[in-house]
Amino acid sequence: MLRRVTNSRFMCKPARQAGDRLARLLPADIDPAMGRVAVAWSGGADSTSLLLALHAGGWDVAAWHVDHGWHEGSASQACLLRMWARQLGVPFFCQRLDTSPTSNREAHARIARWRCFEGWAVSQGIRHLFLGHQADEQAETVCLRLLQGAGVRGCRGMLRKRRMGRLIVYRPWLGVRKAVLVGILADHRVPWIEDVTNEDLSLWRNRVRRRLFVGMRETGVDPIELFLRWGSVAERLFDCLHERVASVPLHRYAAGVSVAWSDWLAAAPPVRALLLQEMHRALFGPASTPGRRHIELVEHWTAQGGHGGLDLSRCRLERRKHRLHLSARVAMLR
Repeated sequence: MLRRVTNSRFMCKPARQAGDRLARLLPADIDPAMGRVAVAWSGGADSTSLLLALHAGGWDVAAWHVDHGWHEGSASQACLLRMWARQLGVPFFCQRLDTSPTSNREAHARIARWRCFEGWAVSQGIRHLFLGHQADEQAETVCLRLLQGAGVRGCRGMLRKRRMGRLIVYRPWLGVRKAVLVGILADHRVPWIEDVTNEDLSLWRNRVRRRLFVGMRETGVDPIELFLRWGSVAERLFDCLHERVASVPLHRYAAGVSVAWSDWLAAAPPVRALLLQEMHRALFGPASTPGRRHIELVEHWTAQGGHGGLDLSRCRLERRKHRLHLSARVAMLR
């Protein structure tokens, strides 16, 4: 569905004017000299405003679009985005996915999108990817992670900058409310595409946005402000815990990672939980982390004296003399 548009042209002059205003909202530490960058462009207001801001600000930018095929008009929308990109003079790359799983669609979609992004990053020599997530979505993310029982690492929400595989990912709009971005586009009559899946209440994020947050507003509570504040508290707490974890020496070796048993016992339970996550990430990479059930199991095992060992999905935790070892189970089988 199109918003704020009376024809199919992108209206380049209004788009440039909107881009000039939007570029002033970008964080000062983002440098156009970083070379060619890409924007994950769904066509929505958030990613459209980001594409216009970077283009107006002098970045050499490409638009990457993944068509999940979740609704009948998605192919037509991809063609429209291609035309808009041509009018702007922005290179456009699109990939349509063949499958649409009926369960856990959001997780499957994320994995499939990143496969496309990684492929484009290699073929185009791009190292920096910009995502259009804004402050409202950050608040939704914090809320969702609280509901899922995440620890302080997860309850920080999305990070403004992080490395994901080959790409360094930036989310420059995390400090900007959606209404600000939409208002600028509307002021200049710049069109965007409203994703029809935003109405799908089978998706958890939409239920939070359209039911929970609406109910909170009816009671006089601003859910965006509330959950952004909770995310900031989680960020400060994480930094405090991480300082303590960083003071514990980890020993990495071919088959695993270990820590002195005395250091493990001396740490407070929240520090041990974060230390276990760091050990797990050292084994399996930054995207991997043990779940809450495993963390609670390890804490109970520690309280009982830490005798023997524990199997934790892909790895095993065990005490050997004066050290605590976390080893990959594949390595153990060899």
